[in-house]
Amino acid sequence: MLIKNLKGQLSAIILGVLIASSATAQKVDVAKEFKSAELQTSYMLNEVKDIVDTSKTLVSPRTFENGKFKMVKSNDWTSGFFPGILWYIYDYTKDTKWMEQAKIYTAKIEKEQFNKGTHDLGFMVYCSVGNAYRLTKDERYKAIIIQAAKSLSTRFNPKTGVIKSWDHNKDNKWTYPVIIDNMMNLELLFEATKLSGDSSFYKIAISHANTTMKNHFRADNSSYHMVDYDPATGNVIKKITVQGYADESAWARGQAWGLYGFTVCYRETHDKKYLEQAQKIEKFIFSSPTMPKDLIPYWDHNDPAIPNTPRDVSAAAITASALLELSTYTKNTGYKAKANTILYNLSQSYKAPINTNGNFILLHSTGHKPIKSEVDVPLTYADYYYLEALLRSKRMK
Repeated sequence: MLIKNLKGQLSAIILGVLIASSATAQKVDVAKEFKSAELQTSYMLNEVKDIVDTSKTLVSPRTFENGKFKMVKSNDWTSGFFPGILWYIYDYTKDTKWMEQAKIYTAKIEKEQFNKGTHDLGFMVYCSVGNAYRLTKDERYKAIIIQAAKSLSTRFNPKTGVIKSWDHNKDNKWTYPVIIDNMMNLELLFEATKLSGDSSFYKIAISHANTTMKNHFRADNSSYHMVDYDPATGNVIKKITVQGYADESAWARGQAWGLYGFTVCYRETHDKKYLEQAQKIEKFIFSSPTMPKDLIPYWDHNDPAIPNTPRDVSAAAITASALLELSTYTKNTGYKAKANTILYNLSQSYKAPINTNGNFILLHSTGHKPIKSEVDVPLTYADYYYLEALLRSKRMK
């Protein structure tokens, strides 16, 4: 065991040296990437418009799987990413044609502000309407954000101290499930407090973050995917991993969600325990002996089939965006170097040729491998966080 641990530490050290030595040269060309994203998304809009006009219920693209373009309804957790992509392209280009398209597709998500049946309102509403308000300051968007936070707050249980994730429960496998992904929805609550002055949203976010930090993480700072609670007592029933390789494995996207979520918590609270938690997660991710040299992780860090198993570009894009923000809160230059390396490698080796890949930007993401769903495909949230990271990279320059 000691030899194995030493090998893992040595691999991490070598990886760190390689990143540090190559980061200066490997900087992504942000202007080139946005020009490419504009062109690809223009093709995407043509395809989306035809489907939306015909179906009346499908509103956003999610993936391109088995040769088929997949659209979703507004209540799908991924529905807000496409409008968010349009807002990000507008943010970069300042071309009003992108703002007009962003408004059209954002409007199709707005009714979800009243949806109390999901924990994903941060993804759905904040990635769309949140960006809309940030870039336009339209008071109508402000009201939607506040209402969405009210809806999300109804899923909070003071006994457990966390927001319930899933209502579906096939075969009674769990009671009050809370997944690490839920950390991503706290940003909506923080913003709602700033916009409304209602501190209840802030308090719920803090409670959820603290409870998640207490119960979701292992001694090595990797995260379980789900913690199941007893809603009557708040006690933990079990800890499992649904979308990863095994209960005790480190599902790559789950680690990225945690890194991003706790970085946001530090931004909004300036409480150093959240900064420290984000740093611990980052250390786990990049100390993983299975992390490839290009820093695009396999879908699960502990899949025994590595290297003959899929990557997850979505996890890489989320991680890059989180690292760029995290780098602004510390003197650790390694965070920015790793983010630059990820973005450069995504732009060089994981980007689809124009007018292919269902017109998604990036290749090789993995959604839910255990049920053989969305494996080695493009995913809209990979594209969203890739563009977000590019924007952050540009601003930091």
